[in-house]
Amino acid sequence: MILERNLSKYIVFSEDSLLSALRRINDNKCGIVFSVSEAGKLEGVLTDGDVRRWLTESHQVDLDVAVSLVSNKQFTSLPQEASHDEIESAFNERIHIIPIVDRHQHLVSIAKQEDSEFRIGEFVIADDKPALLIAEIGNNHNGSVELAYRLVDEAIKAGADCAKFQLRHMPSLYLNAGNPTDASEDLGAQYTLDLLSRFQLPVEELFKVFDYCKHNGIMPLCTPFDMESLDQLDGYGLPAFKLASADLTNHDLLARMARTGRPLICSTGMSNEGEIVDAVRILRRLNAQFVLLHCNSTYPAPFKDIHLNYMDRLKRIGNCPIGYSGHERGIAVAIAAVARGARVIEKHFTLDRNMEGNDHRVSLLPDEFRTMVQGIREVEESLGSQDTRRVTQGEMMNREVLGKSLVINRDLARDSIITDEMIDVRSPGKGLPPYRKAELVGMFARHDFKAGDFFFPSDVDSNAVVSRPYNFSRPFGVPIRYHDMAKMIGRSNFDLVEFHLSYNDLDVELSTFFDGNYDLDFVVHSPELFAGDHIMDLCSPDPEYRARSVRELQRVIDITRKLKPHFSRSKRPLIIINAGGFSLDGFIPQSQHAALYDLVAESLLQLDSEGVEIIPQTMPPYPWHFGGQRYHNLFLSAEDIDAFCSRHGYRICLDISHSQLACNHMGVSFKDFLEQVAAYSAHLHIVDAEGVDGEGLQIGSGTIDFGMVSDVLARKAAGASFVPEIWQGHKNGGEGFWAALDRLEKWF
Repeated sequence: MILERNLSKYIVFSEDSLLSALRRINDNKCGIVFSVSEAGKLEGVLTDGDVRRWLTESHQVDLDVAVSLVSNKQFTSLPQEASHDEIESAFNERIHIIPIVDRHQHLVSIAKQEDSEFRIGEFVIADDKPALLIAEIGNNHNGSVELAYRLVDEAIKAGADCAKFQLRHMPSLYLNAGNPTDASEDLGAQYTLDLLSRFQLPVEELFKVFDYCKHNGIMPLCTPFDMESLDQLDGYGLPAFKLASADLTNHDLLARMARTGRPLICSTGMSNEGEIVDAVRILRRLNAQFVLLHCNSTYPAPFKDIHLNYMDRLKRIGNCPIGYSGHERGIAVAIAAVARGARVIEKHFTLDRNMEGNDHRVSLLPDEFRTMVQGIREVEESLGSQDTRRVTQGEMMNREVLGKSLVINRDLARDSIITDEMIDVRSPGKGLPPYRKAELVGMFARHDFKAGDFFFPSDVDSNAVVSRPYNFSRPFGVPIRYHDMAKMIGRSNFDLVEFHLSYNDLDVELSTFFDGNYDLDFVVHSPELFAGDHIMDLCSPDPEYRARSVRELQRVIDITRKLKPHFSRSKRPLIIINAGGFSLDGFIPQSQHAALYDLVAESLLQLDSEGVEIIPQTMPPYPWHFGGQRYHNLFLSAEDIDAFCSRHGYRICLDISHSQLACNHMGVSFKDFLEQVAAYSAHLHIVDAEGVDGEGLQIGSGTIDFGMVSDVLARKAAGASFVPEIWQGHKNGGEGFWAALDRLEKWF
């Protein structure tokens, strides 16, 4: 059961129209609204069922009628003083939501049988959501508003979701009214009082810091240490409260915080299990939403005393989300806590550990907090799901290179029986995997084999796809390599071929493969990798590295000019490039992109590109570089591509798969992306995609809406040619390409 006190999405006024009530029901997705008078008195309940009954009984439907004429006046409600058990017992198969009213029948909250989203401000606290990361500034501002602002700024830069502070009303909190010179106090108390007397911000200034947080996009929270401070913070309107470890046994303050109706984050340091159970009992009785933070309140906490395994037990005790508040050195424990299920992490934060005050010494510096945030986000991403294991895109690439396949060790005529001794297991793994050997043995060969040929799934499955003539409204072809051109070029009515070059291809003698003229156009896809593990990067910050990339691309241009005489339809051949802009350990900030694009343009100007057209390819956010994943930064966003092309006069190779992945990563509309950039397209790679890194998928195996893509491209890029760039589509005589062209024909 959850007690909802944010009532705006559930309330309509009795004189509002039925139409407005239906819209509110649709918006809150709970199938119910409560009609109240202008004074807030509960007068009726309106559900989907009430509306249906009214519609079936009415002779004339009028959605402008007042809600009061349709709402149910015979509803169940409970008083504000109702206990948790009383509310639970009122639920039944028919009643799942119960209005809670005060003695004047004003609606004050709504009890919901099923758990709704647990929110703290804009953050959802749930197992499938990122952990809420709190920079505990506390009093590390040392009484300076300016330092508090700087701490907030640095917390934002470090990736914190929340900046948390502390507030104490010294006269009511301390027996001696907070007198820092009281000689009767113990040394520890004297030290603490002295710090607080000098370093606590006045409440008015603390509220200014809260305002600063909200203005700059980080959520402010605060720990009240007494009733007076709680009332002041409640009056300000913070989205939640933090309960200090020292106050988990302060039941009066705990109950008062629960009665505010705001979510609570409760630290459990200094308390034994019985005391934690007692606190949970109070929170449950008062229908509070709360998170329990596992904590060891020692400064710094010894690693041996932290006991992260206790978090499992704490979750069972609280039956609530759990988190971790850490006072140990370093960041490893906080990251480990997230791996164990912590949904809230709190770590002290400072600009200088040598400043006065014992919290500084257990605090993280901005760079350390930033590293912790990165580690946590990486761990969250790596946790994934418990779904059935699938082979990832990168693993498939490495499986092909490192794996093994079934091959035939002799020539064999079609319709001959395949026997066990004819089959060997060899690398690479581009054919039928070894575990399918038994399926081959005893079969009749479906075609002629030469010794060393790979077996493929089509040799045992019944759904083999063969090439045929295709009908498309734009020029089309397939990707090929020099060595398979002869057997591929006559398989269909191609308009063009797209050569995917390796760096070794730049050194071969073209006459080995070309001795005539073809009635085709052609496109060249430049190598991405060159000898010595050099990946093309026309915007590398290293001038020497960048210069080599320019030299290698010039070699590609020279080869393209040599190929041109062999293709009679070619006028100005296109050269597709991956221009660069990758990074190893994370994305490059957007603020640095413009300079990188300028370097790309500068590098391209150094080339002799007479007679060819260089077209940068749109890129995915996580490119696969030979089985390993990197980060890509350029030619992802529509705005960047638009700006580059319009400023420098380039067209692009629009890779549908790459760009869908980029849009998924950025959380933007793929249709809007296409509407903005499709007009710059000289050539298309049409292929399916899924998620943020599932590229090169067979048409229909991913999530791309090809009907929408076809519509936009017909309007914006009618003359652009295309190839189906299916990953490993060339295998088994181009089987993957034929399947793709079959499926694309109905759209293009």
